[in-house]
Amino acid sequence: MAVSMRAAQTAKAARVSRAARPVRANVVCRAQKVEFGQAAAALVAASALVAGSANALTFDQLQGLTYLQVKGSGIANTCPVLESGTTDLKELKAGSYKLQNFCVEPTSFTVKEEAQFKGSEPEFVKTKLMTRLTYTLDAMSGTLKVGNDGSAELKEDDGIDYAATTVQLPGGERVPFLFTIKQFDGKGSLDNIKGDFLVPSYRGATFLDPKGRGGATGYDNAVALPARADDEELLKENVKNTKALKGSAVFSVAKVDTATGEIAGVFESVQPSDTDLGAKVPKDVKVTGLWYAQLQ
Repeated sequence: MAVSMRAAQTAKAARVSRAARPVRANVVCRAQKVEFGQAAAALVAASALVAGSANALTFDQLQGLTYLQVKGSGIANTCPVLESGTTDLKELKAGSYKLQNFCVEPTSFTVKEEAQFKGSEPEFVKTKLMTRLTYTLDAMSGTLKVGNDGSAELKEDDGIDYAATTVQLPGGERVPFLFTIKQFDGKGSLDNIKGDFLVPSYRGATFLDPKGRGGATGYDNAVALPARADDEELLKENVKNTKALKGSAVFSVAKVDTATGEIAGVFESVQPSDTDLGAKVPKDVKVTGLWYAQLQ
């Protein structure tokens, strides 16, 4: 009898805990349907995403949660949203601002693949996310400069600005990549800030492959084939390359709150996938989603 009562109490507590836990609704990023760099259409998508995310949490609401409320809920993988403010970007006065709590939350990953039909152009296809909810970039810092003529410059300086992520193509192939906006440097207008960023190597120079070869340590070649170490066929496998590649992104401001100094919008980036330390040709990965920051 005592065991039955304890079980009933435990079940009741679990139901209360689940009911009290904030839930973030699934957000469909309409920006993925927009061609790369089309600012006007991106701004429309931004307004819908920032204002229409049901059950999304503001910065103050996120700060008010306890560890147990966040644990296992997926909330830690989300960016704050703006419930107040205006979509009139002219309200943001010209000047130089510091970005704090810069957060970038992906909502869609697509990979460029060869077309199924002969003569068709390669296209970005939908993927299945294989990584747990640990791919949002957060606690970043940077600068935002707004000119009197409406121009804008956005730079990312530091923070948690990369996250190892893996997606799966419809055919089953898995594509690992290092999602990042590291050292992003973009210029344009507030609704269309274009720029490039660095994409570090997915693996470091001390990583050893199954044959013990690495960039800064390990064997120089496959031990079983010492005579063929310099063959062009095996050279890309033996000589590890950790050189950083380049990606491009467009950030669009959708909403600004001059009273609290908060700003939010959408982004779209295209970056290369993992090259297996130079052994494979990278694929183009398109990432779209939301971003948030605080101005100082």
